[in-house]
Amino acid sequence: MAPGPAGGPRRPAGRSHGKGQQRGHAGIQRRGQGRERGSAGRGTGREGRRGSSDSAGHRAQGGQEPRDRHQDGHRRRGPRRTGADARQVALEVLTRVGRDGAFANLALPPALDAAGLDSRDAALATALTYGTLRLRGRYDAIISLCLDRPLDRLDDVVLDLLRLGAHQLLGMRVPGHAAVSATVDLARRSAGHGAAGLVNAVLRRISAKDPGQWLAVLREQAPDGITALAQVESHPLWVARDLRQALVAHGRPAEELAALLAADNADPEVVLCARPGLIAPERLAKEARLVTGQEPAIGAVSPCAVVLGGGDPGRIRAVRDSRAAVEDEGSQLVALMAAQCPLQGRDERWLDLCAGPGGKAALLGALAVQRGARLVANEISSHRADLVRSAVRALPPGAVEVRQGDGRLYGEQEPGRYDRVLVDAPCSGLGSLRRRPESRWRRTRGDVTELAQLQRELLTSALRAVRRGGVVAYVTCSPHALETELVVRDVLRRQEREGMAVEVLHAGDAATRIAPRPPAGAEREMLQLWPHLDGTDAMFCALLRVASSPG
Repeated sequence: MAPGPAGGPRRPAGRSHGKGQQRGHAGIQRRGQGRERGSAGRGTGREGRRGSSDSAGHRAQGGQEPRDRHQDGHRRRGPRRTGADARQVALEVLTRVGRDGAFANLALPPALDAAGLDSRDAALATALTYGTLRLRGRYDAIISLCLDRPLDRLDDVVLDLLRLGAHQLLGMRVPGHAAVSATVDLARRSAGHGAAGLVNAVLRRISAKDPGQWLAVLREQAPDGITALAQVESHPLWVARDLRQALVAHGRPAEELAALLAADNADPEVVLCARPGLIAPERLAKEARLVTGQEPAIGAVSPCAVVLGGGDPGRIRAVRDSRAAVEDEGSQLVALMAAQCPLQGRDERWLDLCAGPGGKAALLGALAVQRGARLVANEISSHRADLVRSAVRALPPGAVEVRQGDGRLYGEQEPGRYDRVLVDAPCSGLGSLRRRPESRWRRTRGDVTELAQLQRELLTSALRAVRRGGVVAYVTCSPHALETELVVRDVLRRQEREGMAVEVLHAGDAATRIAPRPPAGAEREMLQLWPHLDGTDAMFCALLRVASSPG
């Protein structure tokens, strides 16, 4: 789709260049996956009841009509709703995630609201949902050892019940007899007496060993070390292998894989971004303290970050009116790097090529206002363009021009127009698995390959849209080598053959100048952040400056 007012052909509906695990090329968009990533005032994990809700309903939550049967003809059953307790809500959300392709951070808040749970039960439902999704692979491996049939022969609701029960037994401080009894009761209400008998038998077998004993069994029975690690830390084997390769490609020892996978299973902290000129971090921390009753901390990776100690960020006034928003520190840092990277000449026209849902665009827009610049925020999806408009609404009128268009066309239609361009490219989202626990089970290695082509096209467009002496920041929320340095090197080689000279600036130095605490990979020319080292999503950033004269 063309860049808004510039005109141009309209692409078929459904092709979106949104960001995160859900963004990208239509050819790899999974049915029912949805396209959302949390926007202003929204998040995941500990954010609980309001942790990234979307009021647009079933479609906005990434749903589709329930599919009634497996490919082998067995029925795909959802739970029969008969009670509104925490376990019932968790089971309903797991059903939405597995059957309808919804995302937990979108499906859980309305389910909690509809059930009317008190804060304690809402917290339990949240812990059950996210814990079960994160450790699904571990629990499936254990459940399969306690069954006399393959897992794919079970009705979906029965398998989800077994996962819920396994998480209570092995991942929470729920007494064994209570975990089994409550899950069997839920099975009886949701799937019938026959299913309840099966659930009872399997959970009793699971309860016969403690968590450490089960992990020892998984390690002992695995054919090799990385398979054991993938099962224990609940990642698809291909993801574990590719993340190990990513560590090495970015200069980290392969032995860090265990810590990286474990970090993917940890609850991410709730981080706010204080948008410059709209609210200071110290003022935001004070507002958060008054609302949540917890002591926030100023961020260590982004100077705009405030880390909450607990509570609901949606109750904070600055978040409600978009002077601040829930945003990972790594995401904040790369946007700051894009804005502060040194260029040559004027600094007036900025472009966010793939702006939805708008967190980085709002931060860039706030910085642009302070610097007398103007930002164009482009997004191909109409729904996500609306999210960008909402994210920037606290900025002065005209500070940000939101367009709906195909980012790949900017280099052709507006060559050399911009001084700064951010390419927050559609990617596999392997860097934010702790926030989207279900996404690890949806992506395939083929997705990474197909997305890499789109990333090349977007980066090429950005390099042509920026003027000589201007800068491009190429960003992904993935450490995968095929989506990071290899994309950059490949595009630069092609541009060099066409006569464009591009300098790779030292992103590690740029990050060190901005971050209160230098990132772990600050010595490298292209910056890679890591959950297990930096406490952020695994954001990648390369800073590129087009030569002021032809090469």
